[in-house]
Amino acid sequence: MASTLGRRLVACLLNISEGRQKDLVEKVAQAAITDSHGGRQKGTTVLNIFSDYDYNRSVITIVASIELIKEAVLSACERAFSLIDMKEHKGVHPCMGAVDLVPLYPLGEEVDLKDCGKKAQALAAALTERVLGTSAFYFGWADVPQCRGLAQRRKEIGWFRKDTNLDTIQPDIGPQPSKRYGLTGVGASPYVMTCNVTINTQDIALGRDVAAGIRESSPCGIQGIQVIALPHEGTVEIACNVESVQEIPPSGLGAGMEPWPAFNIGGQNFYHAPASLIKDCVTELAGRYGVSTKGTALVGFTPLECKGLAERALAQDIGEFWKVLHSLRM
Repeated sequence: MASTLGRRLVACLLNISEGRQKDLVEKVAQAAITDSHGGRQKGTTVLNIFSDYDYNRSVITIVASIELIKEAVLSACERAFSLIDMKEHKGVHPCMGAVDLVPLYPLGEEVDLKDCGKKAQALAAALTERVLGTSAFYFGWADVPQCRGLAQRRKEIGWFRKDTNLDTIQPDIGPQPSKRYGLTGVGASPYVMTCNVTINTQDIALGRDVAAGIRESSPCGIQGIQVIALPHEGTVEIACNVESVQEIPPSGLGAGMEPWPAFNIGGQNFYHAPASLIKDCVTELAGRYGVSTKGTALVGFTPLECKGLAERALAQDIGEFWKVLHSLRM
């Protein structure tokens, strides 16, 4: 049963702008696995909830078949928009929307990026119709025909700037962004992980130098790495989005190095930089300034972990999988 389920699975790592009220975040997660009558929505699961107080942000991992993912995510988004007011939001992590990011990632061999792109477009259209006043921009395979990546789209709209005026932004769908709901990014791409490395300093300028050194666009950067440095719990966190790539760079094939993990989408292999490589590079760069690393955290799962856990959760019909995840990992 699990292998049959796994062939059509899609994951959404829903980013919402709330990480301090656990009950609120869990209400959003519950909405994804609840049907219109208030009962359990079969075929959907929430694998994980990651919340950060300083960032005031949560990532909710929702998985379902491509046929069910839209309604599951829409329900969670509707709930989030009803509970989160961006006019009241405070946090160090950049954000523009109460529901800040809705990325769809294909997990199964029978679902490709174009499928997810079309589903993302349909999701955004339904969202702006159901929650009047919401608006969205597209990225990845939902951004037809350009297929611009999330990092590029964020730069274009000023996502990283605190002084960006919502009145100057032209969304791809929906009205001018409102101060309550803000602007939501909706798209599709190969799986993107988050790997955060904490360095033992409060010097944000130093952190930015370290981040610049590992960023994909840097001459010696790591392919697939988009990164920012943020103040976090009295230190600096090097927060990395680990994008999947189609070819391992020659520098990633060195002797003694951990292999780049692979997963398959529509017959094509994709790879992602291992967390150990990211940690080693940050450690080396920070060490040049006499600064040590304090810890490394992979937020959520690798693509293969996500698929395997989703198959297990759905086969056993566990919607609130996040509640049993810790005990399974012990």
